[in-house]
Amino acid sequence: MPIKIPENLPARDVLQREGVMVMSESTAMRQDIRPLQIALLNLMPNKSRTETQFARLIGATPLQIELTLVRMSEHQSRNTPTEYLEAFYKPYAEVRERRFDGLIVTGAPIELLPFEDVSYWGELQTVFDWTQTNIHSTFAICWGAQAMLHHFHGVPKHELAQKAFGCFRHDNRRPGSPYLRGFSDNFVVPVSRWTEVRGDDLPESSDLKVLAASDGAGLCLLEDPAHRALYMFNHVEYDTTSLAEEYERDTAAGKAIDVPYNYYPSDDPSQPPENRWRSHAHLLFSNWINEVYQSTPYDWV
Repeated sequence: MPIKIPENLPARDVLQREGVMVMSESTAMRQDIRPLQIALLNLMPNKSRTETQFARLIGATPLQIELTLVRMSEHQSRNTPTEYLEAFYKPYAEVRERRFDGLIVTGAPIELLPFEDVSYWGELQTVFDWTQTNIHSTFAICWGAQAMLHHFHGVPKHELAQKAFGCFRHDNRRPGSPYLRGFSDNFVVPVSRWTEVRGDDLPESSDLKVLAASDGAGLCLLEDPAHRALYMFNHVEYDTTSLAEEYERDTAAGKAIDVPYNYYPSDDPSQPPENRWRSHAHLLFSNWINEVYQSTPYDWV
């Protein structure tokens, strides 16, 4: 089944070229089913690219999904035109009375800031509390995952001496988890961060479940049953070229950065990078959407 997104959203053309089924409002109204209501709280500066990455993953499932784009009410983006935000995004203040089957919270390029120093931290804490009454399941990514884990469990993030950067192989720690259904014993996930969450800091009383982790990059995926949430600390949603563009940007700026680990063939940046995580990215989001569909009440929204 297709994904329903705003008519003129730039992601629509990209998704259609890739073969993702995208439906119009009129087509959706003719189908006698309730689509899953998924919200995307987009904290990334490049809104359009991030929308496409996540719409690609949730639009590949066999269920009809209606995607609502959400932004922080109290934060003014410096990288996205106001006209774009007003056309496609709803501030949190406008959707807080609604219920959603699922919410995706993206990362943000502010990981070296203390949580409390983030300009919209107060409103984001309100959003996290809102997930406990108005969201059936939350999927938080990278800094968003660190922030939500810190809010509910007080778990700190630790600055790394060197950026964790590249494609790291992760172990499937809970093959019986419905979120890892069909996963290999180990799988590659892109990593790009200056901070980490450590397993030793997870409260024993929290019932947090480590689903995937790496000897080289640490924790990757946690389940938080008490808060109906998944925390992904890495970037399974990344495009093939995302790490290459980060590397080229930082190199051009004269920053000291290593070649992304295990990303280019023979670690040669002159060669096109290989995408070895796409299938597991689709599988993870398909499993999440399936769990949301199986467990959410029909009259939830």
